[in-house]
Formats: sequence, structure tokens, C-alpha cells
Amino acid sequence: MNLRDLEYLVALSQERHFRKAAEKCFVSQPTLSGQVRKLEEELGVLLIERTSRSVLFTPAGNAITAQAKRILAETKELRDIARTFTEPMSGELHIGLIPTVGPYLLPHIIPLLKQHFPELQLYLYEAQTHTLLKQLADGELDCLILAQLDEMEGFGSLPLYNEPMILALPSDHAWARRKQVTLSELKGEKLLMLEDGHCLRDQAMGFCFAAGIGEDQHFKATSLETLRNMVAAGSGLTLMPKLAVSPHQKDAGVSYIQVVDPEPSRAITLLHRTHSVRRPCFNEMAKVIKNITMSGQR
Repeated sequence: MNLRDLEYLVALSQERHFRKAAEKCFVSQPTLSGQVRKLEEELGVLLIERTSRSVLFTPAGNAITAQAKRILAETKELRDIARTFTEPMSGELHIGLIPTVGPYLLPHIIPLLKQHFPELQLYLYEAQTHTLLKQLADGELDCLILAQLDEMEGFGSLPLYNEPMILALPSDHAWARRKQVTLSELKGEKLLMLEDGHCLRDQAMGFCFAAGIGEDQHFKATSLETLRNMVAAGSGLTLMPKLAVSPHQKDAGVSYIQVVDPEPSRAITLLHRTHSVRRPCFNEMAKVIKNITMSGQR
């Protein structure tokens, strides 16, 4: 048994398809299938029920795969410990980001992260919060950049910046030329929102419910860009994170105005496993990101 065999097994559990698992591991399908059979023979148990339509894991297969994930995570931790003492700002770093942060923050930070840490190889993954938290806990990701929520207390966190939410409305709306609107003025309005699962939705709804603002139940968007286009089409109003608003505050058919008293906002943080040995790396990254976002807010 070797670590590569465990990687094949874990990939198969994730993909539930031999060809896809083989592609993920950069080997041929016969190679992966043969090594899994070899592992079964070595352990003396059947790990997988092979059918023509699907890959089904046996109870033994599920238990051994869970342990294999832990072994691989610990092995990676050993490598990270060694790297921390030699070159803390080098090697691979796997970062998860939520969809309402990644596309808007990355263009600002990637060039400077590459400039400050040229030996660091960044791998970026985008998913919703609950998926990212599981991947971080399982050791599949090194850190996350996302909006802070109460359920993240079991992880270590480094605050990055506070991001206001801006009101987006059609350019021909009566408020389109105003510079700001109070949250109370939105009472009775129904805003367009993202679909369930997006933490931005939950945070925006928290502010809206407190102010007597409702949700348009006829439509839920899969992305901020879909929301933006719905606003441009005159279908309603919404709240957008500031980084998602173009620098010139003007998109085709959409106007943006500040909301005050109070100003809706969210805290963006860098999340990591509490005892991660890569904490020095995260500290340095957080400093760079803070400086970038602070300069952009001036």
C-alpha cells in the first residue's frame, strides 16, 4: 500500500466514475482500476461494488476512504510543516473563495500576491460557503476567503476588510440620481435576491427583514451578474457588494447609490484551520490583501 493508492481511492469516492477519477489523478483508467483492485486484495475486503452504471462503495469502502482522507491530509500537513521552516512563502497554496467574492476580489489581489510571493503557487477554487468549509476541514483546501458567519467559530480567522452593500436600481428609477438612500426608505420594497445557499443572500436578508424590506419571491438569481442584468431589465432593485460595482459606478442600465442609517455591510475574512502550520503564510497574505483593499477604499 502507498499514498498514491489512497489518492486513487479518494478520487474515485469523489467522482464515482473510474474514467473521471483517472483523469483527475492523471493516470489511465486501467491503471487506477488495477491499483484499487490491488488495494482490495491487500486489505482483504471489497471496497467497491462495480456495476455497469455506477460505482458503489461498500461500508468497508466508505470507512477506509474516510481514513484515507485523514492520512492524506496529515501527510500534506507534514510537508507543510517542513516548508514552514524552510520557505514559508513558497509551494502550493489552495484557496477557496465564494462566488460573490472571487471574481471581484481576485483581479485586485492576484497581481500583487504574485509580485510579493513569486515562489507561491496559487490554486483557486470557487464554491458556496458550506462546501468550502467542509473542504477546509477535510484538508482539501489550505484557507478560504469569504464572508464571516457565526458557524465559522471552529476555525482560525484573519479579518481582511469590511465591504458595504450598494443599492442597484434601474437607470430610469426615480432615485437613480440620488447619492444615497436611508435603509428605512426601502421599507415596503421587495428586493431581488440570490438563490438559497449564498451567504450574501442571508446577510442581505438580515438587514432587509430588520428594516421591513421584503424579497421578490418570483425570482432568485444564481449569480450577481444575473441579478445585475435583472436590474438593468427593470425587474427590480437589489443589494450588491461594493467590489462588484464598477469603479465608475455605472453599468448599462444600472445605477448605484449608497445605503445609510445603517449601512448594510459584510466582513470578509481569511479562514484557516486553527492549528494550521501555514499560519505565517496566511498572516503575510492577509497584510497584502488588507493594504490593497484599504487603498482601494480611499
